[in-house]
Amino acid sequence: MPPPRTYRAESLVLKNNSFGEADLLVTVYSREWGKLRAVAKGAKRTTSKLVGHLEPLTVVNLALTRGRNLDTVNQGEVAENFGALKGDLGSLTKGLYVAELVDGFGSEAHPNAPLYQLAVDTLAALEKAPHQDLLLRRFELHLLAVSGFMPELYHCVECRATLEPGRHRFSPDSGGALCPACHPPEVQVRPMSLRALKVLRLLHRSRIESLPALELPEPLAQEVNSLLSGAVRYWLDREIRSNWFLERLGSPGAVRLPS
Repeated sequence: MPPPRTYRAESLVLKNNSFGEADLLVTVYSREWGKLRAVAKGAKRTTSKLVGHLEPLTVVNLALTRGRNLDTVNQGEVAENFGALKGDLGSLTKGLYVAELVDGFGSEAHPNAPLYQLAVDTLAALEKAPHQDLLLRRFELHLLAVSGFMPELYHCVECRATLEPGRHRFSPDSGGALCPACHPPEVQVRPMSLRALKVLRLLHRSRIESLPALELPEPLAQEVNSLLSGAVRYWLDREIRSNWFLERLGSPGAVRLPS
């Protein structure tokens, strides 16, 4: 039985582009259908009922019609606008980073409700705490997890021995942490401090609403950022455009991380 011609989708708008003189081509990630690309006819006109509904980082309930090549947006009702997040350059840049990664990891063929919820929850948390950089690091780690690429943080990926406190290494292409004794050939391996491993485990265990409001010392923050962004780039297999802007936002003053 063919799918219905019209359907609804709870969606996060990832991006939009002009499509002709008055139309928009929108890319959204939906809870029910995964990534969708659709045309919103006349959406650029000031008289359109869709004006303001299809901005990036907006949660919108869409009514769509299936087309031969592209679906068509018929109606849209905003569920969450994230206005405060969009009103600050720093938090907006972080939000667009989230959207770019969802676009990269999301699939048009396979819906992933946990990925959709992770993105929406992260945007909501960033709106409340725009300077908490650990929210992005948590997003990156859990993005890998819900996409099937969760790095191993508790055992050596080669020998499966439990990681003991000491020197550790990390390899995205091997699948995570390595003990000092294992040297897999022809893979990228980099050192990982014990404190960085503790932070990654904290991010893995913590629910987003209970994530500690920590600001890591700058060297540790850079190490954790480098480990996770390297893993994300490895699986995405391309550079992340919005990361250039993130790197220029700077970091707030450091405080001591609990041992």
